Amino acid sequence: MSEPSKHRFIEALYQRPHDGVPVWFMRQAGRYLPGYMSVRSKTDFLTLCRTPDLAAEVTLEPVDKFGVDAAIIFSDILVPLEGMGLKVEFTDRGPCMSAPLDGAADIDRLVISDPIDDTGFVMDVIRAVKERAAGRVPVIGFAGAPFTLACYALEGSPSKTFARAMSLAYGDPPLFHKLLDKLSETIIAYLKAQVEAGAEAIQLFDSWGGMLAHDTFGEYSLAYCRRIMEALDGCGVPRILFIKGAGLRLDEIADIGVEAISFDDSLHPAEAQRIVGDRAALQGNLSPHALLGTPDGLRERVRGILDVLGSRPGYVFNLGHGILPPTPVENVRAVVDEVHAYPGGGR
Repeated sequence: MSEPSKHRFIEALYQRPHDGVPVWFMRQAGRYLPGYMSVRSKTDFLTLCRTPDLAAEVTLEPVDKFGVDAAIIFSDILVPLEGMGLKVEFTDRGPCMSAPLDGAADIDRLVISDPIDDTGFVMDVIRAVKERAAGRVPVIGFAGAPFTLACYALEGSPSKTFARAMSLAYGDPPLFHKLLDKLSETIIAYLKAQVEAGAEAIQLFDSWGGMLAHDTFGEYSLAYCRRIMEALDGCGVPRILFIKGAGLRLDEIADIGVEAISFDDSLHPAEAQRIVGDRAALQGNLSPHALLGTPDGLRERVRGILDVLGSRPGYVFNLGHGILPPTPVENVRAVVDEVHAYPGGGR
């Protein structure tokens, strides 16, 4: 179990006053970074995830280069699926499964993954990052939410529609719930193990939850996010929930009772603040595409968000989703510098 931290990132998640607005980025260790590309040129993606020293190296590159206020471990949301019995491959086009789930028999064969036996290397990465970070920044652990994992497990690869998953969700709800149940139990154990290994915050990503309709969002996304976060209540570290594309459901998300809600770039920061109030800290929500523009225009957009949320003790600056591979390194540095220079932040 992690010891209490006084880092501004942790303090912000607990909505306590601190010494400035913290900033980190989803997918902050990735293909836009020269150090990452150098490491990646010598090994494949999954080997990188499974090798603690290499994963720690790329995890901490943004900390060393930009001075971000937290380090999210280098891994992938699909890693736990292998322990459940699904073979996952990572290619230049993203993750894929040569044999995605196809019917009740396949779902019945899935096992509840043991986080140490099946994904113990993730815990080793957390320990390696903590050792190298030496207290400079907190370490964030993470997992994918059941609906998002189900989409990949049924489709076999990224998709614009996830038609196979939606066919099961609408055509055989009991079977779809059976799959979500197994995924939930795996993720609960997986995140608890990350906390035991030393993660100082955890984030649950439901990247595809926002694609659900008004009559299925609560049933397939929100209910399972709630189940996982409630199982982790009292785990000793702050919990962040991110459901991409679900800005219209922010009030329901806030009712789950997590310490922090990350929101995407579809919602104005003032509206997010109005809806959530002091029920949770807020994290977000600069568009990742803004980092493809000019540094001057980027700084102006950053200040626009900070002028709304920067004085709020419970606020962490982040993006509305992950950093894009073509992002110029100097633009990431410009965002961090602008956030850290904001007067009176976190008070």
